[in-house]
Amino acid sequence: MTAETATHEHACHEPQDAATAAATSGHPDARFALATAEEITAVRAILAGAGLWTETTRIAYLGLVDPPRGSRPAAGGEQTGVVLPEVDRRFRVFLHDVAGAAPHDVTVSVTRGEVDTDVELDTSVTGELPVLEEEFEAVEQILNADERWLDALAARGLDPATVRVAPLSAGVFEYPEEKGRRILRGLAFVQEHATDSPWAHPVDGLVAYIDVVNRSVDQVLDFGMVPVPAEHGNFTDPELTGEIRTSQKPIEITQPEGPSFTVAGGNHVEWERWSLDVGFDVREGLVLHNISFDDVKPDGTTRRRRILDRASIAEMVVPYGDPSPVRSWQNYFDTGEYLVGQYANSLELGCDCLGEITYLSPVVSDAFGNPRTITNGICMHEEDWSILSKHSDLWTGISYVRRNRRLVISFFTTIGNYDYGFYWYLYLDGTIEFEAKATGIVFTSAQPSKDYPYSSEMAPGLGAPFHQHLFSARLDFALDGGPNRVEEEDAVRVPMGPGNERGNAFTRRRTVIARESEAARENNTAAGRSWVVSNPESLNRLGDPVAYKIHAQGMPTLLADPGSSVAARAAFATKALWVTRYDESERYPTGDFVNQHPGGAGLPAFQSQDRDLDGTDLVVWHTFGLTHFPRPEDWPMMPVDHVGFKIRPEGFFDRSPVLDVPAPAAGGHCHM
Repeated sequence: MTAETATHEHACHEPQDAATAAATSGHPDARFALATAEEITAVRAILAGAGLWTETTRIAYLGLVDPPRGSRPAAGGEQTGVVLPEVDRRFRVFLHDVAGAAPHDVTVSVTRGEVDTDVELDTSVTGELPVLEEEFEAVEQILNADERWLDALAARGLDPATVRVAPLSAGVFEYPEEKGRRILRGLAFVQEHATDSPWAHPVDGLVAYIDVVNRSVDQVLDFGMVPVPAEHGNFTDPELTGEIRTSQKPIEITQPEGPSFTVAGGNHVEWERWSLDVGFDVREGLVLHNISFDDVKPDGTTRRRRILDRASIAEMVVPYGDPSPVRSWQNYFDTGEYLVGQYANSLELGCDCLGEITYLSPVVSDAFGNPRTITNGICMHEEDWSILSKHSDLWTGISYVRRNRRLVISFFTTIGNYDYGFYWYLYLDGTIEFEAKATGIVFTSAQPSKDYPYSSEMAPGLGAPFHQHLFSARLDFALDGGPNRVEEEDAVRVPMGPGNERGNAFTRRRTVIARESEAARENNTAAGRSWVVSNPESLNRLGDPVAYKIHAQGMPTLLADPGSSVAARAAFATKALWVTRYDESERYPTGDFVNQHPGGAGLPAFQSQDRDLDGTDLVVWHTFGLTHFPRPEDWPMMPVDHVGFKIRPEGFFDRSPVLDVPAPAAGGHCHM
């Protein structure tokens, strides 16, 4: 622990080993425990024993396979007498061969010590496996041995030793020779010294296409020399920071009695009325399982009620809007191509997370099948969240106020120039919220002219192309453990006329989304559009189906042309909401293999089956995101931008679930 955080050491709770804690705690279901180092080591041993591991094998993905959906009882087995299914810890592994042999998609049972499935992939059909970290460095090495690249740098007076090359996913364009080959594209930036930010010095007009398996350069495209922006962007340099502020007084957040939540089994969390299992995947990052809420009646009876079987951010794409031939191919699937989870930061107390913090340290596999612990990769804490409810009643004289608080579960990841925070919030009133935080350094280019319509000028001669950050939330609803229905709700203005003579009336319209063919929906902020997920077999005390409502922020979806390559590959991002019939093989909105896949996999393929949805086991996929026209204030370090969504109870409870929240504690600043 650094000196900066040492003064807060009392607030740091060291994570437990998941397997050990699961065996010794009151949480009996180890199927949802985080992966352990021993399990990852066992996976590699099983692969080797099956003849699937050689010196040139690399792991491009390794993650736990979800247990069968709905397999966890609504309450703990020890409390209800329910016998939990046997543990079968299964892992899915994508195997890449750096020597060029065909990749494999393998499923392994660590519990049984055997390979369940082994599929050899034809990447000309399936697409490529995710980008490997070792390929980042390989791009520069390969280019520095290519005469065309070296000549282009020499013509610009650039020393190759000072040139950094961003290893960028290739997408799919008009290059048939790239099909079935592992291609990355490279854009260059000048780094003048070890701590110099290369993003301030883009080498525009130059791009290279690299085959990272054959270690060859397909093309070096030189569209002419453009001045390299000279002004540095070193955001910790006193020349830019000036004198550091001394005006800030300390903010100390303390909970003398510790946090209000408990962690059992290494990752099973109980907080207020909430219960859930915190998972982690190298592709999706945080995955929340078995999200339930204890509904306590006035007579004291309690019922644990399931809301979501699973919640994750299953994909993220960053499409760029500059049609320059140097950059018109730029779009990155940070989840499917780069795996946001594997680049999760190790968080520091007092810096990334403030207060009484509990950390979890997920274990993942490196490319060689060795376990790697992301120390303090997941942060959990409580936050005071202003007013929960308040009223000063003129008739009764009652002055009532209750404060809100939320449980925060988060992680941060760095993908190239951008950093993303993924934050799940649980509130006292049954609301669930997700927020993405985007920060870091904007991707840069040269600015062709002051009025260039596709980028913003950030500094003299330096541009930042317009782009989007689009996310897909996968929400496996399981309200009261039963079947679900989705309805689209719009606010409707009622025309003035008979029955509305004064023209003041408005109402709402709900439309059932009955089949997959009608289950790709648009935002409509003018109508206040939302989506209501209900369980028609579970009724509240008023006789209505229990429900939750998805509240979207209504920001733009994908702005690229419908006929573009990225629109085909990121079809999920063209609509705000999708609904599909649940199938455990349908895991991701872009399909299993995103890298260099031409499109059509994922949600379009799922939806094409046109399955019945009403009253079935289903999955809701919500697209949300930022459209970023960079500002000068975003340079050289971008302040956090925020985007997300909420799902709130809509008749799920019979009455307000927070009437039992106590008044603010006496002895503080509030005197009731």
